[in-house]
Amino acid sequence: MNSSTQQAMVDLPSPLPLAGRVLIGWLTRLRRGRMEGQLPNGEPFVIQGPEAGPTGVIRLHRPVRMIARILTRGSVGFAESYMAGEWSSPDTAHLLELMLRNEDAFAQRMEPNWMHRLRLALHHRGRRNHQRGSRRNIAAHYDLGNEFYRHWLDETMTYSAAVFAHPDQPLEEAQRLKYQQLLDVMQVRPGDHILEVGCGWGGFAIEAARRGARVTGLTLSTEQLAWARRSVQDAGLSGLVDLRLEDYRDTTGRYDHAVSIEMLEAVGEQYWPAYFRMLHDRVKPGGHIGLHGITIAEDRFEEYRRSPDFIQRYIFPGGMLPTPLRLADESHNAGLEVMESTGLGQHYATTLLQWDARFVRALPEIQRLGFDQRFINMWRYYLAYCYAGFCTGTIDVKRVLLRRP
Repeated sequence: MNSSTQQAMVDLPSPLPLAGRVLIGWLTRLRRGRMEGQLPNGEPFVIQGPEAGPTGVIRLHRPVRMIARILTRGSVGFAESYMAGEWSSPDTAHLLELMLRNEDAFAQRMEPNWMHRLRLALHHRGRRNHQRGSRRNIAAHYDLGNEFYRHWLDETMTYSAAVFAHPDQPLEEAQRLKYQQLLDVMQVRPGDHILEVGCGWGGFAIEAARRGARVTGLTLSTEQLAWARRSVQDAGLSGLVDLRLEDYRDTTGRYDHAVSIEMLEAVGEQYWPAYFRMLHDRVKPGGHIGLHGITIAEDRFEEYRRSPDFIQRYIFPGGMLPTPLRLADESHNAGLEVMESTGLGQHYATTLLQWDARFVRALPEIQRLGFDQRFINMWRYYLAYCYAGFCTGTIDVKRVLLRRP
């Protein structure tokens, strides 16, 4: 029998409450992998798809409320249900991977109704990244406090994909390797002057300055700027690094090279042309631009554009991912040459699992900072949601080398 016509095998307790029957009825559409679950009364259930795949575990706590959220708010409602504690998992990352690998089976149930789709679109439109909006959107995410991020990022305070030489490499080493590889492909030499658009907490600037390069870095986060300036000073590199609270649209000057690491996602589709034109105009002829940017699969872009997702609603207001082709087109339209493009999505998946493990270990400290359980659930769902995307290839992170002719 063709696997597409086979049914999932189901092991259920009896009798089953109505809400449990509805949810499990949805889950029996599973085609790939195995779902292990627990009902609110503690009874287990198992759903085995006809095809091989990962195993996910879900514990249902308040299934009636969970169903109501999913019916009205789709996949965002599923996330909100997790945030509210209506369901949980000992391994949310692999549960979401299982669901994404079965997206074709669950897609209809995960669609928001028209009213919620409209609300999401209006909310997203209201967070556009014009200059005042950019400061507000960046502050909403990055000004949660340096102490918050310090507890679960590595010692370099790097908040972007690491590149692992081997699976057991410590996170800090993998982050430094990412910076070193980027400097290598850009052919940066001592004395070169680099513009960094979106300098974060200063990790790249410090690594580049240790090679003898000069760095001018831009950020819109006052929290990041204070930390980064102190880190540069502590490293004894203040003479080589100048960090500024400045919008990329306001910056001037000419540089040997430019770098922008996972800043593109926060720019917004309407402003992509201005962003790439700025990179072109700020770099001298013959100079290189090292870009790390998260992209979304080509076949998902139109739906993603029409219906903002959990990340845009709760994590990165105003954010938008380009497709690989759109990234290349915007580069070409700005007069830049694409020299190479490398996918690093599996490295990001590994990074996210390490971040989540560090986040869990730091929970007592994070709670003492005043973050409540709903926020903690939201943040862990965010890390798991991104892991599932990178693991399945629905999103990727590209290291792109551009050149100004």
